Amino acid sequence: MKVIAFAASNSSSSINKQLVTYAASQLEGINVEVLDLNDFELPLFSQDKENELGQPAFAHAFLKKVQSADALLISFAEHNGSYTAAYKNLFDWVSRIEPKVYQDKPVVLLSTSPGPGGAKNVLAAAEASMPFFGAEVKATLSVPSFYENFDAENGGIIHPHLNDKVVTTVQLLQQ
Repeated sequence: MKVIAFAASNSSSSINKQLVTYAASQLEGINVEVLDLNDFELPLFSQDKENELGQPAFAHAFLKKVQSADALLISFAEHNGSYTAAYKNLFDWVSRIEPKVYQDKPVVLLSTSPGPGGAKNVLAAAEASMPFFGAEVKATLSVPSFYENFDAENGGIIHPHLNDKVVTTVQLLQQ
């Protein structure tokens, strides 16, 4: 089984990348590839830009990664209550190539933020919209107050109860 994991953020210090990397490490005996959205940077999508450029190679490369997976693990950063511009832009380009971006694959969605909201707004938006784009959402989990709940030095969840939730949630990809 192969899982593609990524944070829907292009921040070099993304807490969502830290979370998704940790969560992916909990999938034992699974081939996991953690992507960095910075490897798929594209110009701001518009029909004019699409007419000018066609479908960029990085959009095709990201779609190929999704197609190569048996399942997906995504952690959403929240910017002003919604998707990050980096994720939304990449998604817009890829959806022009293949409207079913997520290829009818099982998906687990995570989110985190520094505050107690845990990026729940963007997580809810993703959970509601992703099935229209070919995602079989198996589960969602918001991790609130990242810096209080995650040990960045050791790369793991501090509180056993929350850690159990993360492990149980991501293991749904193996079913």
